Amino acid sequence: MRKLLRGFLINLQFFTAIPVHLELPMDKPHLKSAVQAFPLLGLLQGGIYSGIFYLLLEYTPFSNLAAAFLLWLMSILLTGGIHLDGWMDASDGYFSYKDQPKRLEVMNDPRTGAFGVISVIVLLSSRFLFIYEITVHVQVESYLMIAAIPLLSKSVMGLLLLTVKSAKKEGLGALFQSAATLKDLWTYIVYIIGFIAVMLLFDNAFNYFSILLVTTFVILLIFRRKAMKWFGGITGDILGAAVEGTELFLWMTLWLLHYFVMA
Repeated sequence: MRKLLRGFLINLQFFTAIPVHLELPMDKPHLKSAVQAFPLLGLLQGGIYSGIFYLLLEYTPFSNLAAAFLLWLMSILLTGGIHLDGWMDASDGYFSYKDQPKRLEVMNDPRTGAFGVISVIVLLSSRFLFIYEITVHVQVESYLMIAAIPLLSKSVMGLLLLTVKSAKKEGLGALFQSAATLKDLWTYIVYIIGFIAVMLLFDNAFNYFSILLVTTFVILLIFRRKAMKWFGGITGDILGAAVEGTELFLWMTLWLLHYFVMA
């Protein structure tokens, strides 16, 4: 349990802007615990998003537009933009239309290219649209589904990490990949079952979550295939792009649910 807590704190240091002023061990057992705690990090993020969203809509005079903007902004600030950086680097690499080694070289370039800038504008503007329209049709189950989005995206990150070979021998992705195996992800099943148990307390929440879960599985299969085809494996940047891409599609799915299922 202590290792899992330290692994969770490692995740806070690496993947969020939350200050953790501790010197944590970076040996393989603790990095394995960090991988096992990826969904817990997502659940924390989702809980913060949902809590802030609820408070803004129910206890402040802010308009739906203002509430949507503040939640959108929080989704950027809480992670420190680390996954957005991966999204931009992966976009630059992909749109270079070069072979796999050249794409990896482009991704390693510290300069951001035009395609990286364009792709992040499209991603962030789309996310804002989805969040705003959800505020207009918000229901009790909406807050639970918002909490589920980072939980599922961080689960995708862990599954990609341990089911796709590394494209590089060094880097953040290779560091975490060397510390864990696929069998160590049994904790993910526990987290999902626990979340489902909570869903069963609310009308129709399980049905909505099931749709998000199926969407996540499809996205995982697509990312696994494209990571190998386009880049020859995964890197830290590709994992960050996968998190952002998964969350974008889940926000879109939740937006569509509010129009065609939850309305």
